[in-house]
Amino acid sequence: MEFQTNAQPIFMQIYDLICDKVLRGEIKPDEQIPSVRELAVELEVNPNTIMRTIERLLQQEIIYSKRGKGNFLTADALRIITEVRTSRLLEERLPALAAELQLLHYSPSDVKARLEELMKQ
Repeated sequence: MEFQTNAQPIFMQIYDLICDKVLRGEIKPDEQIPSVRELAVELEVNPNTIMRTIERLLQQEIIYSKRGKGNFLTADALRIITEVRTSRLLEERLPALAAELQLLHYSPSDVKARLEELMKQ
């Protein structure tokens, strides 16, 4: 996988990748996620980077650890991820987008029409 070097840290890009899989239903509650070693090999990153991702997922109670068995998705993971992503969208990304659209004199009705087109795809 290629990571964006000028964006957020790689461990956060991996965090988002795992959360995307949960949102798409590719990882189900109580299902084991790949080990640190497996993810490091698959994504071609240092295992310490994966550990930072795992620590964040544990901290937010998206995964839980079973000693000697690995890490598993919590029953509340989908709800937690949805809340975190919605908050990030509404509090960070949307205000920045609104400011840019305002600078470009793009009307709310134009935004709505384009958004409806994109969401149909």
